[in-house]
This record gives sequence, structure tokens and C-alpha cells, in this order.
Amino acid sequence: MTSPHADEEPAEHGRFARYLQALEAVAEADEIALVAAVLRDQDTPMADSTVGRLLDRRAADLLTNVKFTVWAQNLTEVIADRTFLTLRLREWTLLRTIALGEPWTAEELTGATDWFQRMAATTQIAPSPKALSLLAESGRTRRVRNAASQQLRHRDQSN
Repeated sequence: MTSPHADEEPAEHGRFARYLQALEAVAEADEIALVAAVLRDQDTPMADSTVGRLLDRRAADLLTNVKFTVWAQNLTEVIADRTFLTLRLREWTLLRTIALGEPWTAEELTGATDWFQRMAATTQIAPSPKALSLLAESGRTRRVRNAASQQLRHRDQSN
């Protein structure tokens, strides 16, 4: 037997879509306030997922931009009690560090999540040959090791 409401979308799906739309259109100056409002939603996993999408989009857009640091600092204050979001922002910051040629450690790279290692091995923002070599040798998954090896071969052919 089917429910008379079987075709209705759950309320959190509608809120999720509205939040995504609002975060896509929000002015830069109002972004952090909107993120804080989304994170107050009673459905924590949905709110985290929504903000995670914004975080990934904005971090990718700002990765080598000087605005990244201030944006990340402001966002850190709002997401401080959200473990997943805090980790993701930390890893985007590490990816930025590598992309800009700033100091990083092998432990940071090899201890990072599978997601981060895939990003570092496949990003179009040229990661350091040292990072790619480390991932080609010590990446956690075969996919990461292969991607890093392929990036290194591509670099060698381009030079």
C-alpha cells in the first residue's frame, strides 16, 4: 500500500535546495552570516552537507587567491564545532600550501584523507613534484598512486 504523500519531497530536501541556491547567490560580505544560519538548521547532516558544498566550491575558486586566508579564518570561526567541515577546510589549506610552494611535511600529506590525496594528485593547480613523488610512492590508494605517477610522467613529457 502506498502513502498518499509518497510523491512529496521531504522537508529537508526542500531546505537543502533553498540553502544551496542561497549560498550560490550570496554576496561575499554576507556569506559567513548565511553559513552560520544554515548551520543552525536542526538537521545537522543536511546543514553540514550544504556548507561542505559551498566550502569546496569557494576553496577551489580561491585556492591561490590572496583572499583565501581571510575567508578561511572567517569560516573557521563559524564551523569550529563541525568536525568534518573543519577537517575539509584544513585539507584545502594544505592543498593551498602545496600549490603555492610553501613548506609542508610528508606526514601531513601521507596522513591526510583519501579525498585530499586524490585532490593533490589530480589537481590542475600544479602540485610540487616532491608532493607528487611522495603520493606516487606512498599514496594510500592505488588510484592516488597511479594519478600522481601519471601527473609526474605528464610533467616529464612537458619539460
